[in-house]
Amino acid sequence: MNEKQKAKIIINTLNKIYPKTPVPLKSKNTFTLLISVLLSAQCTDVNVNNVTKDIYPNYYKPEHFVKLGKKKIEKLIKKIGIFRIKAKSIFLMSKQILEKHKGKVLKLLRNLKNYLV
Repeated sequence: MNEKQKAKIIINTLNKIYPKTPVPLKSKNTFTLLISVLLSAQCTDVNVNNVTKDIYPNYYKPEHFVKLGKKKIEKLIKKIGIFRIKAKSIFLMSKQILEKHKGKVLKLLRNLKNYLV
């Protein structure tokens, strides 16, 4: 049995043990979930949800965050710790998703999954 087969068995076993784990972070789509996960570093999920509830109705695609730029993203997430670093990460990640993955987060996640498994 090779490493990939072992990983599939482990993933299947974990899916049986933990079939549906609720995600406490609120999101509008896969991209906003990715943003919320990034924001949750060294921060509570409640704080992330409080900040993003005013962001996601208007900004929910990578192109939105690239168009905003780092400084405007900083203003939107200022209530979250290390907001300058997170704003830079959100901006660069959004730019990379557009340039390297045609704006599709699912394609990015599939590529990561294939790399890990």
